[in-house]
Amino acid sequence: MKSPMKTAAALAAAAALLLTGCGGADTGEKATGGTGTGSQAKPGKALTIAKPDGAITTESHNPFLGDTSASMYGYRQVMFETMALVNTADNTVVTPRLASSVEWNADYTEVTVTAREGVTWHDGKPFTIDDIVGTFDMYLDGRLTDSAALNYLGADVDGSTATLKFKDSKFVKRGSVLHVPIVPKHIWDNIDDPSTTPLAGEGEAIGTGPYKLSSWTTQAVTLKANPDWWGGELAVPELHYVSYGDNAALTTALATGEADWAQAFLPQIQESFLKVDDANRQLITPTAGAATLFLNLTRKPFNNPALREALAWTIDRSAYVDIAREGASAVVDSVTGLGPSLQNDVIDEFAGQVYTVDVEKAKTILTDAGYTGVGTALVDPDGEKVTFSVSVPAGWSDWNTEQALLAEELKQLGIEVTIDQPDWGGWDEARQTATFDAIIHWLDGEGAWGVYDSIMGTRWIDKDKNTAQFNFGRYDNPAVDEALAAYATADSDEARLAAMTTIQKAFVKDIPAIPLGAHPLIGLFNERSYTGWPTEDNMYASADPTQAEITMVLQNLKPVS
Repeated sequence: MKSPMKTAAALAAAAALLLTGCGGADTGEKATGGTGTGSQAKPGKALTIAKPDGAITTESHNPFLGDTSASMYGYRQVMFETMALVNTADNTVVTPRLASSVEWNADYTEVTVTAREGVTWHDGKPFTIDDIVGTFDMYLDGRLTDSAALNYLGADVDGSTATLKFKDSKFVKRGSVLHVPIVPKHIWDNIDDPSTTPLAGEGEAIGTGPYKLSSWTTQAVTLKANPDWWGGELAVPELHYVSYGDNAALTTALATGEADWAQAFLPQIQESFLKVDDANRQLITPTAGAATLFLNLTRKPFNNPALREALAWTIDRSAYVDIAREGASAVVDSVTGLGPSLQNDVIDEFAGQVYTVDVEKAKTILTDAGYTGVGTALVDPDGEKVTFSVSVPAGWSDWNTEQALLAEELKQLGIEVTIDQPDWGGWDEARQTATFDAIIHWLDGEGAWGVYDSIMGTRWIDKDKNTAQFNFGRYDNPAVDEALAAYATADSDEARLAAMTTIQKAFVKDIPAIPLGAHPLIGLFNERSYTGWPTEDNMYASADPTQAEITMVLQNLKPVS
C-alpha cells in the first residue's frame, strides 16, 4: 500500500410534481450560447435544481435526517454548513468552512478546530465555537442519534478553538466528522427531540449557509441568496428545488430548460440531453464506491469459491461501463476490488493485478474444481445444474441492462441466468434477508476501508432479526472482522498497512463479491448564464447538487458577460 487509506466523502420515487413557473438559468465554465432547442437563459436568473424522486409532501428541514424534504430535495446543503468539505474527486483535499482550521492528532481520536470569524446565522445572531461544540454535544447527551457511530466524548474549549474528542480513531471517518451539519445552539438547545423534529416552526430553519429558506410547497422549495454570507456575494439570486416523478420526466425538463441542474443517470444521454443544446454538460466525479455484484454465499451455487473465481474471469466490466452505464463510470478490475481512485491503497503484492475477460481460464478453473458440462450446461460437483437469478429493481435502467449482459456472458460457461426485476419493496426485503441469489448494489463508507467493510464486515448483519444493511452476501471471516476493526482504530500507518494486508489477501482469495465499475457522482447542468462550473480539468468539487460541495460551486459561479 503506497499511502494510508484516504477518506471519501460521498446521498431516491413516485408521482410527478406540477411545476409552477420555476424554470431558471444555469451555466458553466464557457458560455456557448445555447444554439439547440433548450430555452435561452440569462445571467442573474434563478437556477432550478431537480430530482426524480416524486412528490415530497411533508415539510421538514432537519439536516440530520435522511428522509426529510431538506434531504430529499437536497436544499439542506445550501442552508446548513459543515466544519470543512472533503473533495469528492480527491479526498486528500479538505477545504475549511465554518472551521477556519482543522488539525487531527496522531491517532485521529481528537480534532482541533477554530471557529471562522465574521459568520452570522440567518437570524442575525453571531456564530461561535459554542455552536460547533453544542452540535456535537447533542450526540453526547443522547438528544441526537449517533447514526454514524462517531462515539463523541466531549470537547475542550479555549477561546474560539475547541478540541473534539472521540472514543476511538476517526481515521476512516474523518469525512463523517467534518461533514456534520452545524446548527445554532441558541435554537437547538430549546428543541426537545433533535432526532425527530421537522424544524418547520417559525424561526427554526436557521443555518449559516449561502441561501435562506424563502418558501416551501409540495411543488417547489425556494431559497434566496443570503446577503450576509461570510463567503461573499453570490451571483445566483435564487434556487428553486423541484422533484419529478421519474427519470423520463426529469430528462424532458432538463432538455427543455425547465430544469437547470440535476443529479441523475440518463439513458441515451447524448441524444436526450447533451445534443439537445450545445450548452448542456455532464460531469462525472469518481468516488470510492462501486456498483457491485453481491453473491449469496450462504447457499448454492455461490458457496463454492471456484464458481466465484470463474465468474470474476468471465464478467466483462468494460461492457458494464460502455454499454450499461454509457461511459458514466470507470472499470473496477483490480483483483483487490478497489477502483481507480483507490489504487494507492492496493498493497504491493497485488499492484497491477487485474481481472480480464478470460473465458478459457474460467473454464479450466471449473473443470479442475470438479464441474462438468463446462460451456454447455454447467453441473456442479454434486451433480446439480448451476443456475441462478440476478435481481435489480425494475426501472433501474443501467443495472437492468447489466442483468442482460451478465446473462449473455455467463452462457459461455454453461450457466443459465434468470433476470429478476421486482419492485423496490420486494428487492429491499430480499437483499436484507438474503433470499436472493445475486444482486447488484452500491457500497457504503469512506475509502478502501469502506469498500471492504461494506462487502465483508459482519457488523452490518443482525443475526437476531436475520437482516443485513450491507455485506448482503453474508461473508463471515473473524480474521477480516478483526482487521477491519484494527484498521479503523490504528494509531500508525504501519498498523493500518498490516490490517489492510489481511483484508486484501482475504478478498483476493475468497472473492466474496465482484465490483463492476465505479459508482460516481453525476452532475447535469448547462452553461448558458454562469461560468465557473467544475470541469474534468478543474474538479474543485463535484457537480452533483445533492452534495455539500454545492456551496463551493455556487460560490464560484459568475454571470456570463
